[in-house]
Amino acid sequence: MSETASKTLGTPAREPDAGRWKALVFIALAQLMVVLDATIVNIALPSAQQDLGISDGNRQWVVTAYALAFGGLLLFGGRIADLWGRKKAFVVGLGGFAAASALGGAATNEAMMFGARALQGVFGALLAPAALSLLAVMFTDAKERAKAFGIYGAIAGGGGAVGLILGGFLTEYLDWRWTFFVNIPFAVVAAAGAYFVIREPEGGRNRSPLDIPGVILSTLGLVALVYGFTRAESEGWSDSVTVGMFVASAVLLASFVLVESRVKAPLLPLRVITERNRGGIYLSLGLAIIAMFGLFLFLTYYLQIVKGYSPVKTGFAFLPMIAGMITGSTQIGTRLMTRVAPRLLMGPGFLVAALGMLLLTQLEIGSSYAALLLPAMLLLGLGMGTAFMPAMSLATQGVEPRDSGVASAMVNTSQQVGGAIGTALLNTIAASATTAYVADHIAGATSRSQQQLVQLEAMVQGYTSAIWFAVGILVVAAVIALTFVNAGRPGGTTVASSGEDASDEVQIPVVAH
Repeated sequence: MSETASKTLGTPAREPDAGRWKALVFIALAQLMVVLDATIVNIALPSAQQDLGISDGNRQWVVTAYALAFGGLLLFGGRIADLWGRKKAFVVGLGGFAAASALGGAATNEAMMFGARALQGVFGALLAPAALSLLAVMFTDAKERAKAFGIYGAIAGGGGAVGLILGGFLTEYLDWRWTFFVNIPFAVVAAAGAYFVIREPEGGRNRSPLDIPGVILSTLGLVALVYGFTRAESEGWSDSVTVGMFVASAVLLASFVLVESRVKAPLLPLRVITERNRGGIYLSLGLAIIAMFGLFLFLTYYLQIVKGYSPVKTGFAFLPMIAGMITGSTQIGTRLMTRVAPRLLMGPGFLVAALGMLLLTQLEIGSSYAALLLPAMLLLGLGMGTAFMPAMSLATQGVEPRDSGVASAMVNTSQQVGGAIGTALLNTIAASATTAYVADHIAGATSRSQQQLVQLEAMVQGYTSAIWFAVGILVVAAVIALTFVNAGRPGGTTVASSGEDASDEVQIPVVAH
């Protein structure tokens, strides 16, 4: 085997962990809780805002406080998981997340709510990379790894839509506070299970001293980036603070890269992101999430405001997307991952999702759910599920165990930052298209009912304008996946993973550094 290939592979094969499938149940449960939380609160937000007297100007902080803490601290969280051990970081993260959720559910004013959301983000940033890196070090056999990441990928993709259904039920039939309290049983079961079942492989810790300048620069840089985009959504792109945030973010992140290339024990070893496959995955995954997150928001508003669906009915309307994601991830992705190169799943997957998006550009006020939304959601789910699964697996494959926490954190960072950018960017495009449509058509509307119709038409016009951008973003993600991700190409070096069976070969990229 070439030196590069063995270096890429990391450590020699280990005996697989006997309790790995039980561990997967608890890891998947924790991942579901974190992903649920990104959308479940959106549906409860109007009720919570009214109860706690949160102003319209401040309400975005319920979402932003979580996104800033989560997105900003992920790299730090991943490095802590490598330092402490993934199991310990996972259990501590779950305990903290449950406590923060209890605080949010019991909130009596806006400050308490914002604080609880920020704390959820802090512990989520510890928990999420620990969960993904545990999978990476526990499943070493190629076929088993494909199956485990198929399940994980389906949850990572479909959890957001499950959050919409659960959020709808809890808000409509119980109380918005239950959208927080529901996390507690999830966290307790996952933490107890993880404590008794997970046996972390020996020798995987990275005990080198913590890179404090790296922590400060990366956290501030990511927080400035996420806040810049969320502020652009409410204040506009030319707002001086928005521009200042983007400039500060660029300077801080450039300084971070410079520091990482110089220090002895970097927070993010540049070898993790400069490897061609991983770089391509982080980039294409981030772009795909930008397209998806904006869409979740538009479809929720379209179904509730334009179509008049209840929160519960809206949640159920997303079921075909979940079914598509689970099928794409566990049936298509898992079955083909050990047979074809990952880019041949990721590229076509993103293109199938883009086709689903393309259908949604035809949305009108009177569009039929069965004729337009149903097939579009199925295509979106199938495409995303098929693409996510190999991306999740390959992003952590071949990483040295001491770097697996931080490599997993990069997957989560590309998702979190992508989500913040997607919501802000696509919302801004939609809002300006809506405003332009109203300006052009409102003069001809004389009666109140005609004016209301123009408002609804303008809203739909805004959504379709933004969805065209999302189609383009998904096509770019597909191109990046097809050109950058070259693992497993014909003629690549293959190394048997942990099984002796030749059919269990895992493709190892051979790249020139």
